[in-house]
Amino acid sequence: MGIGRRIGDSLRLPSRGARRTIAVLVVLAVAGGAGGAIALAGPTLVQGLGLVAPPPAPLPPVPNAELGPLPPDAPVPTPQGLGAALDQAAADMPGRFAGVVIDAATDNELWGHTPERPLVPASTAKLITTAAALLALNPTDRLITRVVSGPDPGTVVLVGGGDPTLTALPDAKDSLYPSAPSLTELADAVKRKAPGPIRRVLVDTSRYTADGLAPGWSQGDVAAGFITPIEPVMLDGGRIDPKLQDGPRVSDPAMTAGRALADKLGVEDVEKGTAAQGATGIAAVGSAPVSELAEHALRTSDNVLAEVLAREVAVAKGAEPSYAGAAQSVLAALRQAGIDTSGAEMVDGSGLSTLNQVPARLLGEILAAAASPAKGPLDTQFLRPILTGLPVAGGVGTLDDRYARDGKAAAGRGVVRAKTGSLTGVSSLAGVVTDTDGRLLVFALMSNGASPGVVRPMHDAMAAELSRCGCRA
Repeated sequence: MGIGRRIGDSLRLPSRGARRTIAVLVVLAVAGGAGGAIALAGPTLVQGLGLVAPPPAPLPPVPNAELGPLPPDAPVPTPQGLGAALDQAAADMPGRFAGVVIDAATDNELWGHTPERPLVPASTAKLITTAAALLALNPTDRLITRVVSGPDPGTVVLVGGGDPTLTALPDAKDSLYPSAPSLTELADAVKRKAPGPIRRVLVDTSRYTADGLAPGWSQGDVAAGFITPIEPVMLDGGRIDPKLQDGPRVSDPAMTAGRALADKLGVEDVEKGTAAQGATGIAAVGSAPVSELAEHALRTSDNVLAEVLAREVAVAKGAEPSYAGAAQSVLAALRQAGIDTSGAEMVDGSGLSTLNQVPARLLGEILAAAASPAKGPLDTQFLRPILTGLPVAGGVGTLDDRYARDGKAAAGRGVVRAKTGSLTGVSSLAGVVTDTDGRLLVFALMSNGASPGVVRPMHDAMAAELSRCGCRA
């Protein structure tokens, strides 16, 4: 408790500034009465007068968002040791539970509780989508939004290239997305480079199949800020308020973007249309690289961005760029890389749907591939952004408000890094953790049929237990 608070409590002073003034006057008066023999800088005097409490114990360090090097020869936990640490927690878990722990260096499964059992993954499905995107796409590529010449003079076409991060904010640095391209800059470039006066704007959404909302979603998800219909051009992920991460979304993101561009061009006529093949390019802006988009989708659990990445996988695979085509392409990309997708059934790329079914073992295998040295047909270096994109317990992303310092899972602060997942009756946590010996472990914990409010702290405690357990009994 600081000096301002303590004096304020005693004297009921109305402001921090007034409290500081009184404190100084008290110290000066005491010093003057002692003939000036007392040093004003000494904190012992003020504490001795009862004006402040003793200094509080230092707080634990802020969790580090960066992964550091680990000892290459750290001992491996034994299945018996992990069983002693985790079996009872798994048995006490309400509802249906599945879990797995894998040694990242060797890819050996060390502990499991029905890890082959498919369950609804919620947002841990984004691990599947981002892994497929990093394998199927060039991680350095950017999603491009273009404006090209239209079918007649005075018409320009806004062509969606899949980027949901194009921002309407005056300063693109204020965007929720990394290195977001600016609609204002795009419009200014069109004004400079258009061959003549602009009278009409067409919006081309032909890159993706127009299929509304995915199975297992509801229109209420749009109003709640979870999602918007997936179209290849939109502003700020379809948010009404571009600065609000989980605020309500628009129901027609492509036309909303088209109208915003038209407004900046001083045009009122906005329609849907298709750019002619070989149309002359006028201006273009690009997103952050795919690797950064994947990181952001994991860290913030951005549903729209995950769905776009899934559709880009479908485009790269030559499949239909629909929810169904994207889900099938995502799993196909993993299988092609040698990852076993047995038991997995996906209907979207974000995990928002309750119709998804995923085994815990698949989530664990993806994370183990991202964390392990390259081996076999899978070049794991392309999966590294999965690790750097994981939220940090008590630090950043969707784990920033979990693993409280005074809670049962406090040992996991800054050590557990994991993707979260929550829906009604669904909770999941999958990531990596360094144990007390410095061994990097991969884990996936999934629960269905119980309230996340009950299950989530139990998952957190299990992951924290891994962080403080050598587990070699």
